[in-house]
Amino acid sequence: MFMTEERLWLTADDDPEQSIPLPTADEEKEMSMAEVPDVLPVLALRNTVLFPGVVLPITVGRDASLNLVKDAFADDRLIGVVAQKNPDLENPGQEDLYDYGTVATILKLIKMPDGSKSIVIQGKRRFKVLEYVETEPYFKARVEPVNELQKYDSIALTARIRSIKELAIQIVNMSPNLPSEAAFAIQNIDSPTFLIHFIASNLQIDVDDKQELLESIPLVDRADLVMNHLDRELQVLQLSEEIRSRVKTDVDRQQREYLLRQQLKAIQDELGETDSVTGDINELRERADEKELPEEVRKTLDKELEKLGRSNPASPDYAVTRNYIDWILDLPWAEYSDDHLDIVLAEKVLNEDHFGLEAVKKRVLEYLAVLKLTGDMKAPILCFYGPPGVGKTSLGKSIARALDRKFVRMSLGGVRDEAEIRGHRRTYVGALPGRILQSLKKAGTGNPVIMLDEIDKLGADFRGDPSSALLEVLDPEQNFAFNDHYLELDYDLSKVLFIATANFLDRIPGPLRDRMELIEINGYTQEEKLAIAKQYLVPRQKKRNGLKPDQLKISDSALGLMIDGYTRESGVRQLERTIGTVARGVAKKVAVEEIEKENIRKDEVDNYLGARKYTSEIAQRTQVPGVATGLAWTPVGGEILFIEASVSRGSGKLILTGQLGDIMKESAQAALSYLKAKAGDFGIPQQAFSHWDLHVHVPAGAVPKDGPSAGVAMLTALTSIYTQRRVKHTLAMTGEITLRGLVLPVGGIKEKVLAAKRAGIKRVLLPDQNKKDVLEIDSDVLKGLTVSYVKRADQVLKTALQRAKANDPAEYFYVPAERDGKKKKVDGVPGLIGTGATVN
Repeated sequence: MFMTEERLWLTADDDPEQSIPLPTADEEKEMSMAEVPDVLPVLALRNTVLFPGVVLPITVGRDASLNLVKDAFADDRLIGVVAQKNPDLENPGQEDLYDYGTVATILKLIKMPDGSKSIVIQGKRRFKVLEYVETEPYFKARVEPVNELQKYDSIALTARIRSIKELAIQIVNMSPNLPSEAAFAIQNIDSPTFLIHFIASNLQIDVDDKQELLESIPLVDRADLVMNHLDRELQVLQLSEEIRSRVKTDVDRQQREYLLRQQLKAIQDELGETDSVTGDINELRERADEKELPEEVRKTLDKELEKLGRSNPASPDYAVTRNYIDWILDLPWAEYSDDHLDIVLAEKVLNEDHFGLEAVKKRVLEYLAVLKLTGDMKAPILCFYGPPGVGKTSLGKSIARALDRKFVRMSLGGVRDEAEIRGHRRTYVGALPGRILQSLKKAGTGNPVIMLDEIDKLGADFRGDPSSALLEVLDPEQNFAFNDHYLELDYDLSKVLFIATANFLDRIPGPLRDRMELIEINGYTQEEKLAIAKQYLVPRQKKRNGLKPDQLKISDSALGLMIDGYTRESGVRQLERTIGTVARGVAKKVAVEEIEKENIRKDEVDNYLGARKYTSEIAQRTQVPGVATGLAWTPVGGEILFIEASVSRGSGKLILTGQLGDIMKESAQAALSYLKAKAGDFGIPQQAFSHWDLHVHVPAGAVPKDGPSAGVAMLTALTSIYTQRRVKHTLAMTGEITLRGLVLPVGGIKEKVLAAKRAGIKRVLLPDQNKKDVLEIDSDVLKGLTVSYVKRADQVLKTALQRAKANDPAEYFYVPAERDGKKKKVDGVPGLIGTGATVN
């Protein structure tokens, strides 16, 4: 607010005895009554207003002002001082000056080294400009003095003066830039008019506000204006003091922390720990500054960095905090790879890597097409399910290559801990994020292709259910804010393309299965395996075993033998191992320089692989009555299933063996009941069911078997043994049987048809309602295979059984009954027991 001490006591030179004291009340009164010439030279002031009684030092630099000061100082030293409205004007005109000013006396003139002059002036009396009479070389104006109104309420003015002094002294005491002597000088001013003018002159207010004070005629009004400005100034100072106090507190705290850190640094210097700790923290801060992070993550990171800076490197918390910060900085929060949205090229890549699998390729290309058109979309959750070795996992790699994304495989087989998915809380020793975030860290981008391999092999125990933890991960409506227990920060997984693989679809929990788009990958036919072996497997094994392309050639007939005689699978994994065995054998011969190259034909396969492992047993097994060929579905693809039935003398019991499940046992009982009811239609003696035990066996007894689809095969086997008619060895069947003789539809048709073709079957009997499943099979797969559809059991038996009988049932089931040494006829059938009881 106020100027420095020199504004209160100004000296004419360096001698204190020549200082100009503050005017008394009488002196101020005398000044206000001083004579004012009619015409005064007018000096324009910038940025300030001169009040009566106030001493003001100013610097004169303009030519007009220098001439004015020179002439006035040589004459009576009286000048008129008027403030200019715009302080930026170098040469103001008449209209740029206020109408009211102050008569001043030049007390001292000082020449400056730069040619300018400094003067000390003191205000005497206010005046009003009537008109300007001269403008050159400086302004001269005819003026009229302004008289002070002497009539006012002395008590009201005294109260105002006292308030003004109190406010001014408070301001002086609070302002750090004002000397304490200013308060003493204010207290000793006894002239009300001069006090008001003195304080008004030193207020830090605009020139317009000061001019308003100068032009206010009643002294009480000027006092009120001064009090308003003082009160506002006091409020500003109080607020500034409050802010300064808060800032000082913060600075003191920072200084305290700085001193403590310096002491800690000195201690660490003695221990040899400073460089590594400080360097680590600085490195982390640099990494944090360079990394693009969400706002919430940035706040958490800054908080943890401050905590790390205060921690002792030897404490356990230091390592925990440092590990947490590293994980935040290592994760790709906003780093995404650019998708390669060339649909034609993507289709070429998929065709290069995989033979067939048209449904899968179509779905991936659809995803790419939509992504190209929309520019952004939530990634679908795909689940490939099918037997092992059909290319589910490698297909994920091809999709990543087609998209030009990073690929990460995450095996879920045997995972039983929920924390493997969601991570551990940081309160645990050795806590880490879950596998999802670990995979993202490994990928380095926020939109990789993550392969959730063997999702059907997840387990659950007292540590939680990992499949339930995956519900949030694999839900496109939720995974944009996946929360890991370790980070406790939301992470966006919506741009990650998750691909799950499974063998057993039924082992995936329903809620988890509902969140995925299921795509079935079936087994390969003989022709598809041959094409895959030629295009992919043989070249890959040559490369892996160090053979040049021309050093190993395998004929199609040799590959066909490997497929048919040395492997039995839906996929091609074992076939690749078999080809690898041949390649290693050739590589050994090349290495010892026994040969330079090898061209393997069919008759040379056993030289590398030994004797043939698998041969077709269908014709051999079905040479006798009671053996039927069924079709079964297994997790590794379709298989042929032999149903064997035999009879022996007994009491009509039904014996079932081969690790059959309850449903399969019920199918056998239903087939027997149906056959008993229709025995007359097939020429089966009723006594065959009472004096002969029936034994049904399904080979591969160590393998559990269940399901209703073997019903028609069991009925055919039972009918064959009781009618002594063989089953056609080139025919296989599947379907559920009812007591009324209906054939109901079953599942796994494609796998079963493929299994039949691999086994050399020529004809397949299927339920009529399974026609729709056959239509989904490629027509090339069905070449050489006849598919017949049946609705009733009699159609099955008519088609499956040969007309010729191996034995006459009446003779085959003949049971001699001795009574008095004679053969008896029972129920019209000579020598047969009719009721299941012995007839004497």
